[in-house]
Amino acid sequence: MELKQGENRFYFADDKGGEAGEITYYPSGDNIWTIDHTYVSDEYRGQKLAARLLQAVVDQARKEGKKIIPLCSYAVREFERRNDYQDVKAK
Repeated sequence: MELKQGENRFYFADDKGGEAGEITYYPSGDNIWTIDHTYVSDEYRGQKLAARLLQAVVDQARKEGKKIIPLCSYAVREFERRNDYQDVKAK
């Protein structure tokens, strides 16, 4: 399984040419991204793919000097739970 980056999203391509999961975000101003969707296919759940997708967005935001507004329920929970994401959370 390979992590790939598309326009305003990261996703996992499975070995069959499909998508195992994705996370999407959109610009909310010059330096802010809003994460609006995280999804993992039923057959790939329990493999921490959502966590890896979110980490990819957080890493990219740090690299580009962006802040993040977590909007989808998964991102909201993870930002509340993880102190190490607070540096990229939009105030």
